[in-house]
Amino acid sequence: MHAQLNRDPPCQESVPPIFQVDGFNSLDLYELTVDKLQQLLSTGLLTSVDYVNFCLKRIHMIDCYLEAIIELNPDALSIAESRDDERQRGVNRGALHGVPVLVKDNMATDDAMQTTAGSWALLGSIVPRDAFIVSQLREAGAIILGHANMSEWASVRSKKYSTGYSPRGGQVRNPYDLSRSPYGSSSGSAAAVSANIVPLSFGTETDTSIIGPAMKNGVVGIKPTVGLTSRAGVIPISENMDTVGSFGRTVADAVHGLNAIVGTDERDPSTLSPSRHQEADYATFISPKEVLKGAKFGLPWKRCWELVAADQKEVAERVFKGMTDAGAEIIRTDFPSAEERIPSDGVFDWEHGDPARSEFSVVKIEAYNGINAYLSELSGTSMRKVEDIIAYNTENSGTEGASPGDHPAFPSGQDNLHELARSGGRKTETYHRALHHIHAQSRAHGIDAALNHTTPHGETVQLDALLLCDDKAAGQELAAQAGYPIICVPIGLDADEMPVGLSLQHTAWKEGTLIKWASAIEDLVGKTLGGRPRPKYRAYHSKNIPIR
Repeated sequence: MHAQLNRDPPCQESVPPIFQVDGFNSLDLYELTVDKLQQLLSTGLLTSVDYVNFCLKRIHMIDCYLEAIIELNPDALSIAESRDDERQRGVNRGALHGVPVLVKDNMATDDAMQTTAGSWALLGSIVPRDAFIVSQLREAGAIILGHANMSEWASVRSKKYSTGYSPRGGQVRNPYDLSRSPYGSSSGSAAAVSANIVPLSFGTETDTSIIGPAMKNGVVGIKPTVGLTSRAGVIPISENMDTVGSFGRTVADAVHGLNAIVGTDERDPSTLSPSRHQEADYATFISPKEVLKGAKFGLPWKRCWELVAADQKEVAERVFKGMTDAGAEIIRTDFPSAEERIPSDGVFDWEHGDPARSEFSVVKIEAYNGINAYLSELSGTSMRKVEDIIAYNTENSGTEGASPGDHPAFPSGQDNLHELARSGGRKTETYHRALHHIHAQSRAHGIDAALNHTTPHGETVQLDALLLCDDKAAGQELAAQAGYPIICVPIGLDADEMPVGLSLQHTAWKEGTLIKWASAIEDLVGKTLGGRPRPKYRAYHSKNIPIR
């Protein structure tokens, strides 16, 4: 069976009836973009109350299968009514005014909802304030429709686990095939957008937790430079790697989300860096395929392209041909550190390397300190440190899977949490050596070096972006370790009819550049190859855990 392009026009005939998107008052809301939604709202053909009701109906119909939502906001309709009233009075807060969105369940919302990172241990806890990005979204006029399900504790609790599973929310399912992985940890955020539940959602990434779900669920994901968006009020994993980003079905939608959440925050020092650069409006970088003429893209080879499956290569090569036909040049390049930083099978492993070179030597210490600091601000809970979470899981192992064999979603129990506790949060010499090493190898000897390509003739070519196409995360982790931006765009389906994504990388603060190229490639794919492939919801009765 060959890889496929999505040449068919947008239709739902092959989708099981329960998953088909209903219209509203003769309006077609299938694959509705933020810009189109704003047009309908501004002309009065639709109200925010109407659209929130549409989203709620869809959730009630299909989320029992997808389990992408962990909790709904009981005040969503009243907030929608307030946004409609503002619009009637001539108040328009911008692109997200009256738009329902989802936030990942590790983003604090000071409202009627719980923030639990998917864990029963935090149920009943009360946050002191909204996460900074949540307050920004409210200010922008967005309606926080609910919390998206996620891999519990953002994947830091276990070495082996079912991606997208949380005890509180269940197993997030991939809308293309519900027996297949949605990736993690921002699984629900990506799946909900892909399934036309909401047009826009927000997730977090420590390492591949935005880009991985975007690739697997056939949506656009933007993982910004660390420091472009605030992490204050987000349950933390790594002060050096955590970042908040957006998901959309189009680059423009994801960019509208990014515009709403960028900014400086006194409660997050990473946003106050002297080197920080923020564009006034990232939407101005959205470009048509014609800008590809003359562009030079790098295709990292070692441990990246050479490991891509044949059917995924087939999809990517068709896109590459379209890019070169449009006048772009694609040049083989390499990360000098590839063989040291990327496992030989290309599969993400943050324990890769000896302790003084391992990403997890950094993460386990920063996660211990960060989670403890977050817990210290909560009220209504006895959880005050990582050890309390471990004890809770042990006392409730039937649901939380504390030990190997207790729960199918956690084959290795909570072994990573034990490692966090054993570290005691002490920033030892090993920690500092590992942090220095991963920064050097992912930046100067990684992405920066690959962008400054040296030809066989000794000439230096400055590349416009790096291209990655692999669902195992090969090469994507370098952007996470470097704190650099990366964007994923869906480009087709593999032989199993699962999404194939193309990721674009650059150096710090180059979100505008990546948006330019990602939107141009999206335009090319849409005009010549059929655009974003639509989910078919195969195996929708599947309830297997762990997913494959």
